[in-house]
Amino acid sequence: MIPGGRLKLHSDDLYALGAHRGGINERWFSSTTNASNGPGTPADEGLSYIRYNGQRILLKDAVREDGAQLLGSTVMSRYGGWNLLCKFFDNLGPIPHHMHQNDEVAATTGQRGKPEAYYFPPQYNLKQNNFPYTFMGLEPGTTKAAVRQCLADWNKGDNGILLHARAYLLEPGAGWQIDPGVLHAPGSLVTYEPQVNSDVFSMFQSLVDGRVVDRALLVKDVLPQYHDDLDYLVEMLDWEANVNPEFGKSNKVFPKPVKPFEETEPDGYREKWVTYGTPHYSAKELTVRPKRTITIKDAAAYGLILTQGHGTFGGHAVSTPSMIRFGEMTEDELFVTSAAAEEGIRIQNLSETEPLVILKHFGPGNPEAAPLLKS
Repeated sequence: MIPGGRLKLHSDDLYALGAHRGGINERWFSSTTNASNGPGTPADEGLSYIRYNGQRILLKDAVREDGAQLLGSTVMSRYGGWNLLCKFFDNLGPIPHHMHQNDEVAATTGQRGKPEAYYFPPQYNLKQNNFPYTFMGLEPGTTKAAVRQCLADWNKGDNGILLHARAYLLEPGAGWQIDPGVLHAPGSLVTYEPQVNSDVFSMFQSLVDGRVVDRALLVKDVLPQYHDDLDYLVEMLDWEANVNPEFGKSNKVFPKPVKPFEETEPDGYREKWVTYGTPHYSAKELTVRPKRTITIKDAAAYGLILTQGHGTFGGHAVSTPSMIRFGEMTEDELFVTSAAAEEGIRIQNLSETEPLVILKHFGPGNPEAAPLLKS
């Protein structure tokens, strides 16, 4: 992927680990998940560090050693850890049309299925780059035989999979839910992406933006005996979800107020759900007006990332950086324990003119998100 250059990373650091490893096009938040980036990947790539009891340690290690204190005993006993991967991804152009396997298929290679959600923060999308559209699903009426033929044509150049797909213009301030088995080719908006912490996928597009996609990425998470079984590969898709004639209506996500804005704006803030409807994760966007101080409570532990403004959060100075050097500490990301979330966090916007905007990502087991689950 070609980095989009909108993650605030200094231009000299886009290839901080060497051009042979590729450019930096993602930033992972509150992560306990190792990145699977091939040969030369550092042991801690993808993992978040925290300041904990006066030490700098991996969040992954803190959860393993003291997960009940961080996440709450109920979450630890039910889910065994922080089962969430959340990130910004930022590309100049589109990603190949691909899918993430469901739990049943992923289990054959010892992995978990992967649903994921998208939200497009306006503050990071002042520039939309080369292709602010995402192909999602398949055109209604597409046959399995047509998709099978695309896989058979892999080495002919463009295998034509997008001839059977429908593109949607991406809208800053809105989002999407993509369930396992659904084909999608994310476009060039900076995307805030809560997802299950799994790296399982299968590429279905052989050529994207003039770049060849190695067929090995089609079968990366497929048992060897099925690598050339085109019928098996097609059957990994959730067919009905892909050809759903109301795909947009079923999968596009618009923000919902956590409480009516007329109730919270006199207190100086508004908060809305930007990811919801699934038991696997949820996310909110909190906006605090200039010169206002609030106390906000949540029902579960969460990670957060600022997208605008500066102030204090639970006594910690927070600010949205204008530029980040690779490896430097920033003031825009925190992790909130379950006890602190339930007790309430005092948040102060120190700006005279600018709102303080925070994205908050929750893992499974957030009781506040339960009423928004899709039936």
